[in-house]
Amino acid sequence: MNLKSNLIFTLYTIYGILLKGISGQYPLVQNVTVTEGGTANLTCRVEYNDNTSLQWSNPAQQTLFFGDKKALRDNRIELVRATSSELTISISDVTLGDEGLYTCSLFTMPVRTAKAYLTVLGVPEKPEINGLTKPAMEGDHITLTCITQGSKPAADLRWFRNEKEVKGAKEVNASGKTFTVRSSLQLHVDRNDDGVAYTCRVDHVALAQAPQQATEVLEVHYAPRVEIIKSTTVPQEGQYLKLECFSRGNPSPDPVMWTKDGGDLPDLDRIIVEGRELTFTSLNKTDNGTYRCEASNHLGTSSAEYVLYVYDAPTTLPPSTTPPLHPILPDPTVQLSTHASDPTVTGSRDPNALGQHGTDHALIGGVVAVVVFVTLCLIIVLGRYLARHKGTYLTNEAKGADDAPDADTAIINAEGNHAHAEEKKEYFI
Repeated sequence: MNLKSNLIFTLYTIYGILLKGISGQYPLVQNVTVTEGGTANLTCRVEYNDNTSLQWSNPAQQTLFFGDKKALRDNRIELVRATSSELTISISDVTLGDEGLYTCSLFTMPVRTAKAYLTVLGVPEKPEINGLTKPAMEGDHITLTCITQGSKPAADLRWFRNEKEVKGAKEVNASGKTFTVRSSLQLHVDRNDDGVAYTCRVDHVALAQAPQQATEVLEVHYAPRVEIIKSTTVPQEGQYLKLECFSRGNPSPDPVMWTKDGGDLPDLDRIIVEGRELTFTSLNKTDNGTYRCEASNHLGTSSAEYVLYVYDAPTTLPPSTTPPLHPILPDPTVQLSTHASDPTVTGSRDPNALGQHGTDHALIGGVVAVVVFVTLCLIIVLGRYLARHKGTYLTNEAKGADDAPDADTAIINAEGNHAHAEEKKEYFI
């Protein structure tokens, strides 16, 4: 009985060893992805090997290594590891032509094989931006085109205006195993584009660490715009005042020209012109007028005006010992500003003080007009009422006297008319 049991156990053991050998003698490989120009490592393993040789061959079925023996003369292919259970080789400086199925063979009976696919990523070239004219003129329509070649798979192009992404139109064309990608960006140029950086960035799996990009900075020429900035809001006699002519244009409109009331500035020591600044060291009433700043470049001319009215200097009063019953509000002042037209400054009166009492007179006049209008309406209505109720009233004697030759006949006619009083009625409306 023990002999039979031992025999059965031995048979099961042999069967297990055979089964393990059959299942473990299959080569195991993995697909590999590598960037063009990089190094690819191909590894083939078996779990159980009874000293059977392993072999690697390329997509053209050329043997690369048979065990530790090199079969193909290619300096880029090297042996990394060769044992009874593993064969690893490396291919350096990989090209797109190296892409394909590589076969690992285990020389058993029959021969068992496994295939690994080597994927080679085409690295896109640095992008180029075309279509930029320098300088561009305000109002121009231009098209920026970004191009990159040699990508596999096709690269993605993205546009940025400074740091903000903008949308472009993408076009992909195949060129052999690689792709050429274009992206276009339409621009309507204005002065806000001057100095703006437009960047084209290439996104690709082969550029995960260092994306490629190209940048162009727009230079836009445009006509100047002028603004006058004043140092004080309410200029008063004896005060210092500075007017600055701020002009923005490209090319820069320099220098600027100052005039007063359409003519040259008065030749006074108190008025100093330094570049864009007009300075009054001590204001007085003779400085009242319209001051004009003009700037120009080859694209156009622009100007701005400032109406100067010099207010009286404040009078200092002795302090009062009695507090006022009501708070005293300061007189409102009129803010002076730049103008596009040429207002006329006359005399020494404040042009902005006109019409201070006009509101009261207008209110009184309006009330009087309403009272007169209501009175006239009442008179018209009363007159129409009296006209509609006007009538003629006759006595009995008068009724008979119309056709009688004498008084007696009239009385008789009147008495006769009483009989017909109910038949004849007069209505006066």
